[in-house]
Amino acid sequence: MATDVQTRSLSGLTGARRGALLAYRWLLLAFLLAGGVQIFLAGLGVFSVTSHGASTDSAFGAHRGLGFAMAGAAVIILIFAFIARPGALPFALYGGLHALDGLLVLGIAGFLSASTRRWRS
Repeated sequence: MATDVQTRSLSGLTGARRGALLAYRWLLLAFLLAGGVQIFLAGLGVFSVTSHGASTDSAFGAHRGLGFAMAGAAVIILIFAFIARPGALPFALYGGLHALDGLLVLGIAGFLSASTRRWRS
């Protein structure tokens, strides 16, 4: 059974809401594609530092720049989402998830650091 959100169509919307919903859809698609590129750039930066001896600033410059652009795009997506009101707006969780990912990485590093202390030299 289809939910109310799944059965809505653009034909029922007019004016600003219709335009905002179209922009919202396209911006979300672009944001997802940029996320894939972001992951690629992070990997490229890591391998540039380790295999070519590049500085961390130059190796991760593109990743950092795209990240800032994506943050700005997220704000624009938020504005279009409020205008279009497409239903549930879960995108506010992205910032929180990024912080939780950072805590997870630190937790793993702490665990690994503690586990190395068990070994005797």
